Amino acid sequence: MESSAIEKLIIDISKLPGLGRRSAQRIALYLLKNKDYSLLPLIQTLKHSHEKIIECKICGNVDMLDPCNICSNSKRDLNSICVIEDVSDLWTFERIGFYKGLYHVLGGSLSAINGIGTEELSIKKLIKRIEKGNIKEVILALSTTMEGQTTSHVIGDKLNDYKNIIVTRLAQGIPIGGEVHYLDENTLNTAFQSRKKII
Repeated sequence: MESSAIEKLIIDISKLPGLGRRSAQRIALYLLKNKDYSLLPLIQTLKHSHEKIIECKICGNVDMLDPCNICSNSKRDLNSICVIEDVSDLWTFERIGFYKGLYHVLGGSLSAINGIGTEELSIKKLIKRIEKGNIKEVILALSTTMEGQTTSHVIGDKLNDYKNIIVTRLAQGIPIGGEVHYLDENTLNTAFQSRKKII
């Protein structure tokens, strides 16, 4: 039997991260009760986002421009690249505002269980950026999960031959198992400022 439109709405909402069926039902009911004030504007915003927001071909950020506002900003520190797992990590750093260099979004971390190897991440693109740019420091700002640490080691090994580049990672004040975008401002700032050279 084909699902009703309401059931399909609940199922689609429940696919969003952090939402179970009960939360999806509450959201669906709220949207349906407030069609003109909530549902219609949300539909228009989603449509506009789908049409206008694109991925930056240089760093992997999402923006309405390609290159994005960060990559095309000549006032940024063009000698430093902060390597992160996800765009949400970039947003965290930008919200706090202490880092003024460039970014590189990997698109996740290495995970044999989830079938994510080096080919699924943008590591090759990172190497190409380093080879053709004037990069002096690569900051590995990856999560302290097992997957994040493994990814850091793999990238560190690949950058070992580039003797003119300093490779650092965030200080280990970040709790084990912690993910960058969940950290509070002070912890992240302290870890960033006390990063250590690994190569």
